[in-house]
Amino acid sequence: MSIPGTLNNFLAEHAVAYQLVPHPHSNSASRTAEAAHVPGDAVAKAVLLVEEDGQYRLAVVPATRRVKLGQLHRLLGEHVGLATEDEVARVFADCERGAIPALGAAYGLETLLDDSVLEQRNVYFEAGDHESLVRLRETDFLHLLGLPRRGQFSAHI
Repeated sequence: MSIPGTLNNFLAEHAVAYQLVPHPHSNSASRTAEAAHVPGDAVAKAVLLVEEDGQYRLAVVPATRRVKLGQLHRLLGEHVGLATEDEVARVFADCERGAIPALGAAYGLETLLDDSVLEQRNVYFEAGDHESLVRLRETDFLHLLGLPRRGQFSAHI
């Protein structure tokens, strides 16, 4: 699969330099890091969240960490839960099931960024399939996110 149109257009619109990193098929962010031979801390894993009113947000944490919903609740002042697989497939309709790019802005979603993602020089994230990653400089990744709400809402796996 090639990079989905939504993501491709977003990257082109912002004229940011990126690299596609191919890897053997994988079904989880940590296995993707292994398959691509990149540090798990450098792979930005995107998790779709749903609010009580049905609105979606995207939480981004390193592949080596998991989202702590209680900490997100404290950060946001409201309850959020994990979206279902069907909701993920609907929101990211041009991506392979479960291969969520970590650029919420490309899909009209507010992005919540765990501070630990920015501890690497380069950030990698799913390119919309299970066989390639997008590689960006950390500064370009942050620029593309706009002004994400940031905080500490993850725990090491």
